[in-house]
Amino acid sequence: MATAANKPGRFVPTLTNVVQTVKGAAPEIPAPSKEMQEELVMRVMQRLDLALEQNLPSAISQLVQQHMQDLGPRLWEEVGNVVKRSVAQAVAQELEARNGKG
Repeated sequence: MATAANKPGRFVPTLTNVVQTVKGAAPEIPAPSKEMQEELVMRVMQRLDLALEQNLPSAISQLVQQHMQDLGPRLWEEVGNVVKRSVAQAVAQELEARNGKG
C-alpha cells in the first residue's frame, strides 16, 4: 500500500501514462492491475530514494565546494577591508588621544 510519502510528485508521470505511451509505440500490452501499479510505484520510489540517498550528498558537496571557491576571494577582500578600516580607526583614535593630552 502506498503512503503519502511514497506517492510520486505532481509532475512525475504515472504508470498509466507510461503504459499508454508504450501501447502507442509497441504491440498491445495489457494494462497492469491497480495493485500492480501501486506495487511498482512503491518499488520505483524505494529505488529512487536509495539512488538519491547515494548521489545527493556528493552532488551537494561539489556545489558547496564550488561556491566556497567562488566566495573565497570575495571573503578575503572583505576581511582585508574590515582590517584596514579597523586599523585606520584605531590609529585615528590614538592620534586624537595623544593630541588631547599634549
